[in-house]
Amino acid sequence: MTKFTRAALAASVSFMAMAGSAYAEMKIAFIDPLSGPMGPSGDAAFTSYKLAFEHINNEGGINGEQVELTGYDNKVSPKESLVQLQKAIDSGARYIFQGNGSSVAAAIIDAVNKHNSRNPGEEVLFMNYAAVTPAFTNEACSFWHFRFDAHADMKMNAITDWITARDDIQKVYLIGQDYVFGEAVAAAAEKQLGEKDSSIEIVGNELHPLAKVKDFTPYIQKIIQSEADAVITGNWGQDMTLLVKAAADSGLNIPFLTFYGGSLGAVAALGEGSIDTLYQVSEGVTNQEASDEQYALIEEYKQRFPDYDYYYHRAFVAAEMLKAAAEKAGSNEPIEVAKALEGLTVEGAYGPVTMRAEDHQAQQNLYISTVSKDVKYGVDNIDLGWVLVDNGTIDASAAEEPTTCEMERPE
Repeated sequence: MTKFTRAALAASVSFMAMAGSAYAEMKIAFIDPLSGPMGPSGDAAFTSYKLAFEHINNEGGINGEQVELTGYDNKVSPKESLVQLQKAIDSGARYIFQGNGSSVAAAIIDAVNKHNSRNPGEEVLFMNYAAVTPAFTNEACSFWHFRFDAHADMKMNAITDWITARDDIQKVYLIGQDYVFGEAVAAAAEKQLGEKDSSIEIVGNELHPLAKVKDFTPYIQKIIQSEADAVITGNWGQDMTLLVKAAADSGLNIPFLTFYGGSLGAVAALGEGSIDTLYQVSEGVTNQEASDEQYALIEEYKQRFPDYDYYYHRAFVAAEMLKAAAEKAGSNEPIEVAKALEGLTVEGAYGPVTMRAEDHQAQQNLYISTVSKDVKYGVDNIDLGWVLVDNGTIDASAAEEPTTCEMERPE
């Protein structure tokens, strides 16, 4: 059993004990990797949800019901996820949180749709916090699915705006994980760069196996040989960390434009070489201006979970929106909560977040950041952290994308 597996199980047991001290009625399942190479990504999100729902429980719960949160290890496998989903439903869970892996999310969306059509009155709601394939809120949209993260096209819009504003980037290399999400990231980069600046050349477009590559040096050598001026990647988890580690070891010092450069260990792998080299687009970073309440939350999280950084801000937003929707509906029934979530806006620590009614996609500001020494909150337990780049705030309306969703709604 790995360190991270032990930590995840211990955290789960302690949280369940806390929830069990009161009559826990609202059961929520967290289905994501909690072991193996991608375990730290899942556990970092799980710890965020634990703290978010602890706060909610301490304030009286949701409509007077205490939240019981249980973690289910899916090992990033769609097949295993369906097994864990059924276990969660059998245990009484009516809300499913998942985010790591769009192939997993696709399987859960399909399974939830089928379960709900066969079991009226016993529906479950899928709360997606990180699986960002655009189809989930477009052609594959579902009344029973809500996404709290910006999808790949939205994030790529911010990245390609940044690239095309720089005269020193004329050659771009694309590298990603070989599944539906990696394909979506590459497609978005090709399309948007072509539309915004046809003079920029894509000198490489490569997909690698998800969570299988132990040494990315051969891939980095290809990037070096291509003479690329920048890299775009949607890699997450171990694949993000090992990719930038290989870049540092090989002496490659060009901008890496990432979705998940904040993955655990990525900054540490590059060290000071990450300054003005590693970039990410996200819904917020700890070193931007915020309220005293938000700073206190960051510090509490770091004290409670010192192995991790405060990274999954959207977990706290999703928990807050769930509570607000249930209280607006006056019910904890998923169908009523889903209706109340549509069009709901909450004031997040880094700007307002609106759940679009037409496609169940969160609309929020995005921020482009890079690594600096001059920070209040470091990451990876070192004195380097994320700061916004100049003009790095992308207003929510600028990140808006047209939807092709034609949603079937229950009567």
